[in-house]
Amino acid sequence: MSFTSRFSVRAMSLAVATVSTGFSLSAAASMGNLGTTYGVMPVDVATAQSLSMFNDQVSATYYNPAYLTKDSRGELTTGILHAEQELRSANPNANSDVLSNSPSQHVLIGMKTNLGSLTRSKHPIYLGFIAGVEKYGKEMLAFRSETTESGQFLQYGKEPLFLNIGGATPIWRGISAGASVRITLEAAANLEAVSTLGGETSRERLGVNAEPSLKTILGTSMDLGSTFCPDSECFLDGWETALTYRTKSAASTAVDSNIIVTQTIPDPGLSLAVSTIDSFQPETIGIGAQYRTENWRVGGSIEQQNWSELENEFASDTIKDQESQSPGDRIQFDDILIPRLGAEYQLDKNFAVRAGVAYEESPLKTTRNPEINYLDTDKIVIGLGLSATYDRTRLLAYPVRLDVGYQYQQLQERDFTLVDYDGNETDVTADGDVHVISGSITLKF
Repeated sequence: MSFTSRFSVRAMSLAVATVSTGFSLSAAASMGNLGTTYGVMPVDVATAQSLSMFNDQVSATYYNPAYLTKDSRGELTTGILHAEQELRSANPNANSDVLSNSPSQHVLIGMKTNLGSLTRSKHPIYLGFIAGVEKYGKEMLAFRSETTESGQFLQYGKEPLFLNIGGATPIWRGISAGASVRITLEAAANLEAVSTLGGETSRERLGVNAEPSLKTILGTSMDLGSTFCPDSECFLDGWETALTYRTKSAASTAVDSNIIVTQTIPDPGLSLAVSTIDSFQPETIGIGAQYRTENWRVGGSIEQQNWSELENEFASDTIKDQESQSPGDRIQFDDILIPRLGAEYQLDKNFAVRAGVAYEESPLKTTRNPEINYLDTDKIVIGLGLSATYDRTRLLAYPVRLDVGYQYQQLQERDFTLVDYDGNETDVTADGDVHVISGSITLKF
């Protein structure tokens, strides 16, 4: 069963009536997120997020809020991201089956400004936000949660509303600190109705609420040269470090319904309660470093993602329904480390190229998950990008910057055992390819 921002009374009553005759909930899930699955801005996409902690664009509100302080100018950015996926499951006795090839398509908008002028001290305080909306701005709430017999990939599919807002300020000699919040939605629906077996409803009452859930992101950065030798040259010049922390987050939906079916289910009616999560993002701790010269920079990062917490989230999920599984069949997740490495080279004052690589280990520990049948593999991520700065603007005070980024993700082969609703088992091999292209235009003010 899939849930979106629009709930149909008739469809829900039909679903409830069908469940009452023994139909099992089935529908596909994605524990993904625009920022971690692909990258927010073209710089993040092109460097496989290896330099994201040192990106002074508005995507810093997600990766490292402290780096909003790196550029004192205000910024307005718009962009798009398009991701094409071909996620496959191969049965030794049959041809490869493409489980998912639907694209993820985001429109992005972000802004950063200095609010220091509001205070008498004039101390810089930077505020930034960024939003990404699926289907090029047409789909605010992309949400699916399901069971399946044929298998489903853990981290791909349409992404939910991506919204971050945060601030940062310099503290002391090259040290900055920042904080932001990631905003997710917790949707709840309540339906009461009288229905015939044909689905004709009367005396309907439907209430839908969506409340924001705020999850904290903390970041700090240090310019080692400015901190330890601000008045003279030293070997630390050009070196920067960063440390970030993101709390876990997830979108969730809960549906409570009570249906009276005439001549079949009398008052007080049939009650159905569904509670499920999607787009889970684990608690993440990241540390990064980069070395910068006038014409080039190189850097990297290591992230620890604590996916084991997802096991507890599934315990209260009525669609995944792990409590009904035997202990040996319950989904298990590992905490993982993700290394990333990237570089950027300034060709001249107007053009720069960048590239990055990362290796992302799968957090899915179990390879046999009855009914849900999650698939997930290790993947190699490679990115490449270009920036162009146009400085001959007649009306604008600062140059206009254009960025493009391309990313390729190769999902490594991994064997799984699928279990259908009757308990029959099938051995499959999962793999896939993902192509991502992103572009943006940035105005400074």
